[in-house]
Amino acid sequence: MFKFLHAADIHLDSPLKGLEQYDGAPVDAIRNATRRALEELVELAINESVAFVLIAGDLYDGDWKEFRTGLFFISQMVRLREAGIPVYLIAGNHDAANRMTRRLPMPGNVVLLEHAKPQTACLPSCDVAIHGQSFARGAVTENLAAGYPTATPGMFNIGLLHTSATGREGHENYAPCTLQDLQSKQYDYWALGHVHKREILCLEPPIVFPGNIQGRHIRETGTKGCTLVSVDDQHRVRLEPRSLDVLRWELCRVDASDAASASDLLDRIRGQLAEIVKGLEDRLWAVRVEITGACRAHRSLAAQPLNWTNEVRAAALDVGCGSLWVEKVLVDTSPPARVDSAALLDGPLGELVEYVRELRAAPESLLTLDQTLADFQDKLPPELREGPDALGLDRPPALRQLLDQVEQMLIQQLSAGAETS
Repeated sequence: MFKFLHAADIHLDSPLKGLEQYDGAPVDAIRNATRRALEELVELAINESVAFVLIAGDLYDGDWKEFRTGLFFISQMVRLREAGIPVYLIAGNHDAANRMTRRLPMPGNVVLLEHAKPQTACLPSCDVAIHGQSFARGAVTENLAAGYPTATPGMFNIGLLHTSATGREGHENYAPCTLQDLQSKQYDYWALGHVHKREILCLEPPIVFPGNIQGRHIRETGTKGCTLVSVDDQHRVRLEPRSLDVLRWELCRVDASDAASASDLLDRIRGQLAEIVKGLEDRLWAVRVEITGACRAHRSLAAQPLNWTNEVRAAALDVGCGSLWVEKVLVDTSPPARVDSAALLDGPLGELVEYVRELRAAPESLLTLDQTLADFQDKLPPELREGPDALGLDRPPALRQLLDQVEQMLIQQLSAGAETS
């Protein structure tokens, strides 16, 4: 019997885009989260006395800005070497051979499988054969699994592969393959990487995405970690997900409907943040607060968004005792009683509302303004051009959402004018 750890998508020293630095924000702890998660992985491997560790691609987040990233990884691999634990890894799309210009010699216990063709590494001590192939370049669109060798007789065979499998939302379709492609190799376990959400594609044999070991933004919520795999003498497998993340992302949706006042709404927000605190589990939580619904506090929220953001952050610091960090506050509320906009469409603002509605019905027409939109896109800050908070001015669905917000802003202006006239 033996055990091993299957991890993937470490993205060591990955930059956290859109990170706001404000008084009380745990910036250093957040920026070091991927390093601390790797330390947790190494600690788990040592405590569980595993036979080996597998890393299924994207150890790094691309070429290093400085050598400290590589040196930190080597220091952790030395800890495993001292514990007698070998490491087998492949390069994924983020750390493909042609993307990495800086390299450092690895300790003797680390084996990087080559990218020119599939390679097999054998561990005679536990009769294991590990088959894998690194990415030669950042975008590999061919089926790498098809070229993997068939299982080595008499051994526990593992396939190490960085792949989108049959395709996964939010991930590039790299090294695509089907379940049948993988099952045809007759391996005992497939250790996959690339998809950042834990998923078991099959149990016979186990075909597993462990997810990334540390969430990096609000689209990577929930527990993150690796899979501890136990193999008995009959090659039967037991899977145990193990959490490694030191910073966990959470989306806190607050329904502001029927909130009697701004104070009442803030109490409601505090209550939901307090519920999150109950599950802190001795880690830092990054929370995005979304406030929705028709409420009396709408005018206050719309008029003083920065003040409300700071009030929510202050509440989080209070209830979380410093362990709850509010990444962003998004407000999408409306007045409790909507004014009939049809009666207000005679003036200039009304004409704008009609124009916005026409665009919303066919936002593709906006894309004909290629140069205007391109110039505006180029002037946006980096976090609004790419990443999880990108405006997406070149995508009709994103434009439709923006136009929805613009229409509501215009109607609010019309409503305010109607009430004062």
